Amino acid sequence: MHLEQLEIVGVVAVLVIVAASLASRRLGLATPILLVLVGLGVSLVPGMPRIDVPPELILTAVLPPLLYSAAVNMPVVDFRRDLRTITALSVVLVLLSSLGVGLLLWWIFPDLSLAAAIAVGAVVSPPDAVAATSIGKRLGLPPRLLTILEGEGLVNDATALVLLRTAVAATAGAFSFWRAAADFAYAVAIALVIGAVVGLLAVRIRSRIDQPALTTAISFVVPFVALLPAELLHASGVLSVVVAGLVTGAAGVRRLSVQDRSAERTNWITVQLLLENGVFLLMGLQLVTLADDVADVGLSVLTAVRVGLIVVLALAVIRLAVVVPVVHSARRRQDEHRRTEAKFGRILEQVSADERLQRHPALPKAERWLRRRRADARFYAENGLGWRGGAVIAWSGMRGVVTLAAAQSLPTDFPYRTQLVLVAFVVSLVTLVGQGGTLPLLIRLLGIRGSDAERERRELQLLLSEVGEAAVAQVLDNPSLRRRDGGEFAPEVLQAARAWQERMRLDPPREDEGDPVRAQMPELLALVQEAQRDALDEARSTAAYDSHVIARAQKLLDQRALRGDAP
Repeated sequence: MHLEQLEIVGVVAVLVIVAASLASRRLGLATPILLVLVGLGVSLVPGMPRIDVPPELILTAVLPPLLYSAAVNMPVVDFRRDLRTITALSVVLVLLSSLGVGLLLWWIFPDLSLAAAIAVGAVVSPPDAVAATSIGKRLGLPPRLLTILEGEGLVNDATALVLLRTAVAATAGAFSFWRAAADFAYAVAIALVIGAVVGLLAVRIRSRIDQPALTTAISFVVPFVALLPAELLHASGVLSVVVAGLVTGAAGVRRLSVQDRSAERTNWITVQLLLENGVFLLMGLQLVTLADDVADVGLSVLTAVRVGLIVVLALAVIRLAVVVPVVHSARRRQDEHRRTEAKFGRILEQVSADERLQRHPALPKAERWLRRRRADARFYAENGLGWRGGAVIAWSGMRGVVTLAAAQSLPTDFPYRTQLVLVAFVVSLVTLVGQGGTLPLLIRLLGIRGSDAERERRELQLLLSEVGEAAVAQVLDNPSLRRRDGGEFAPEVLQAARAWQERMRLDPPREDEGDPVRAQMPELLALVQEAQRDALDEARSTAAYDSHVIARAQKLLDQRALRGDAP
């Protein structure tokens, strides 16, 4: 295409994405599903040119920012709490799916080696959580289910791509299980280190820059800074990106300013919208191109479709076989978590009643650890993973464009390559439209409801009260409170700030430029808001409240800071 044609295609694609996003709400379809169908329809228009997109463009230019954006917004506490379930779905399930589908394809295609078949199994093994979570958020799935699906989507691509690379390498020589396991462990370990270092360095650098536009610009390159060194060291660049995003999300809320986080959030939402939905539109547009490739080499399109449907069934059975024991284990341990919560509650009471322990310098850290353990046990006890939730997880195995891009990255000398790429497309299309399209009906039939709105409101009010009391105790009631110049705050300013704090209004009292007493207000409000952030960070570190309640409180405090223009 010429430059002018590319510009037109880009403009039309953005307009289609916006229109589909608006129409999806009215039609009751997830935006990714609607865009795939739109792309399919356009691809069937006579005279439509071939759509050939290098798979490296998706895997190295589109996937990293998408994963980073999702990881930054993933509450680390929730990710940690469900790490066992997420690991089972994103690592164990991917490995079993790759092996199961690989054995199936090895049996169907006689000229396909076992290593090559497992490589194709790795291609179709990772579900794309975008469609599932977009449906779940719209229908109000419980936060824990959304966390599990999002966490699975963050990690499973890394597992699949590392396994794909290992299996493709094995096709060129003798396969060694222990060598493959060692390569896998190396790729994961190096990725964890690089991702953590990049995330911490990025936050540290950005915290020293007081211009939101510049810090946001830095955040746009962080995914690639995490990806490139990991890939050069033959580790998992995708996993490195995810770790960098998780570290940035956890550390940024404490180290980055309100203005930085607000600007970053707005810009990344737009980037994520265009990239995420653009790849689904592209996926639909490639149908005719893939079918033509299969026909050109004399292979059967119908055979590829039949094999794709068989693979879809196999993937569904394997996913169900993994989800059942995961849910059973979670249900079996629910009573144990209730007992654990009670045990740590008693220990905290004993610690509080022991005057000798109260004087011990290590007491604050010990109490924080005990409160965190009690909060974790309460979370597991009150947010059980039941069979209805397990059914939603089992049915949320939709594959996306990563599967198609990974299939197109297979070596050109792969046996049945074009047919296998079409098989991967069929798997993605059928699971995305079939399972994704029926997931809302399943959720409604199961009667799954989200969080209790009234309970969340009470928890939010309680958290805000704790934050406010901490600010009053540390600042407004502090007898040693002084201004930066060493002088005291005027009594009327203290009283006005106290009234503002008690009402939790969004608009703080304004200073009067002609009144030197009222001009003290910004300095005092800055101290109050700093104490509020410290109290909220303490609640976050002990996991005393659900992450979405803490996020709402953080948003409220950020809004107050932005509207008050406090320094």
